[in-house]
Amino acid sequence: MKFKHILRNRGMEHSQNSGEKKPEVPQGLLKKCNACKAAVFVEEVKKNGYICPYCHNYFRVHAYRRVEMTADPGSFEEWDTEMEIQNPLHYKGYEDKVKALREKTGLNEAVITGRAKIHENPVVLIVCDGRFLMASMGENVGEKIVRAVERATKEKLPVVLFACSGGARMQEGIVSLMQMAKTAAAFKRHSDEGLLYVTVLTDPTTGGVTASFAMLGDIILAEPNALIGFAGPRVIEQTIGQKLPKGFQRAEFLLEHGFVDKIVERKEQRQVLGEILKIHCGSDERKIEKAASVKGYAYAFSGEESLLKKDAWEHVLLARAKERPTGKDYLQLLFPDFMEFHGDRCFRDDPAVSGGIATFNGVSVTVLVQEKGTDTKDSIARNFGMVSPEGYRKSLRLMKQAEKFGRPVICFVDTPGAFCGLEAEERGQGEAIARNLYELSTLRVPVLSIIIGEGGSGGALAFAVADEVWMLENSVYSILSPEGFASIIWKDSKKAKEAASVMKLTAKDLKDLGIVEHVLTEEKPLTRQNMREYRERLNEGIGTFLEKYQKYEIPQLLEHRYDRFRNM
Repeated sequence: MKFKHILRNRGMEHSQNSGEKKPEVPQGLLKKCNACKAAVFVEEVKKNGYICPYCHNYFRVHAYRRVEMTADPGSFEEWDTEMEIQNPLHYKGYEDKVKALREKTGLNEAVITGRAKIHENPVVLIVCDGRFLMASMGENVGEKIVRAVERATKEKLPVVLFACSGGARMQEGIVSLMQMAKTAAAFKRHSDEGLLYVTVLTDPTTGGVTASFAMLGDIILAEPNALIGFAGPRVIEQTIGQKLPKGFQRAEFLLEHGFVDKIVERKEQRQVLGEILKIHCGSDERKIEKAASVKGYAYAFSGEESLLKKDAWEHVLLARAKERPTGKDYLQLLFPDFMEFHGDRCFRDDPAVSGGIATFNGVSVTVLVQEKGTDTKDSIARNFGMVSPEGYRKSLRLMKQAEKFGRPVICFVDTPGAFCGLEAEERGQGEAIARNLYELSTLRVPVLSIIIGEGGSGGALAFAVADEVWMLENSVYSILSPEGFASIIWKDSKKAKEAASVMKLTAKDLKDLGIVEHVLTEEKPLTRQNMREYRERLNEGIGTFLEKYQKYEIPQLLEHRYDRFRNM
């Protein structure tokens, strides 16, 4: 809707034929959307979360308004409200400019800090404000952030930071550059104390801020379509002499390329932050006891000792059946509050792996699933569950995050094998799998792996270096696919059925070999339609596992895991 059209609808524009002077629009009543160019009423924009009601473009939000939108009412206590102006280069006119901005914006500097609560969870809140020299990072900005982080570390509080910046502050030169190292070091100390740091990237987040504290969050959220990058688009285009593609450096681009955990609509941010903080409050003994089962393993795995020997190829076909539940079905069944996080922080987000945080009967856990997809389109998007290097690196990132916060890790394994492709080799498929095996062997939290379909080769093992490995009765776990085995041994992939019979890949075979601890029996083949019948048994088994292994001291846990594989 154009400017004149709005005025006409509101009766504010007189006929052009009248001799009367047109009344002026009251200052501050309207503002122009940079995206659709419509003139919108400021009050309407405020009520809509500073989002254009016509094109849903996000307006930039003032720091104090951001606090109001995020923190519990009345809970924000601001810190370091007065700081002397710093001019380390004695840059002419700089101090006058800062004084003018202080008067205009009501801010002391380009960032505000303080203690607050979000859904009753105590937190240190840091908010950048683009009105103040585009929230560029000078000495005072770095100092305010570091002071806040140091207090958070001392008081054992998580940090939530809303980033918005054009980068380093040119008027302060090399001193501004040093704030990158200074803030990064403070956040490293905060992290080493096992404390949570969440960043929310808003438009724009660029330059030295992106290359320091903005991208160091344990969890990195972003607003839709936010510009996020190190070098600005104009600089890149001038450097390479090319026009950048549409959407380059936007939040959606970063999500696809593995650098952002989650894009969150502005109206949902307070709720999502509250859920993240709640899950990271930690697992106490009361919660562990609540998660513990009453009936235990005996109920969960009833009948496993009397499993009947079946045709191995039949198991293979059942493990591959389209009707069989995939990883995300188990997420919905067992973890209704699951929050997915994306990306390996290096190259890409691999859709063949879904990972994130959830609670299990009150216990905070990290859950990872290998996902094949449920229909043709979904399966193609997820590469039929064949994980790429970035998928293994994403899973390892989330496992290490779980270790930091003391969360048990639960993996659901279902893959025909790691992706065999040119690009996978170029990006180090072997190294990525090896790194998972290496790190999982000493991960300092309990790890449970459940093979729900196909457990193909090293692609499955990279999710199954665990304290216990379980199988569903009609799943399989093997050195590689029967087709691959037959091709190598007999030079004929058509002998896959014969290969399956000699590979010892069924749940009964692997239980007898001591490769897996337990088998969840299937009275009838598991499908999406009947899987709810197995929910109680899975709940009992997982609850008992958590009760058992959360009681282990870390050296005992690691020794148990080492001995498990050492004795095979």
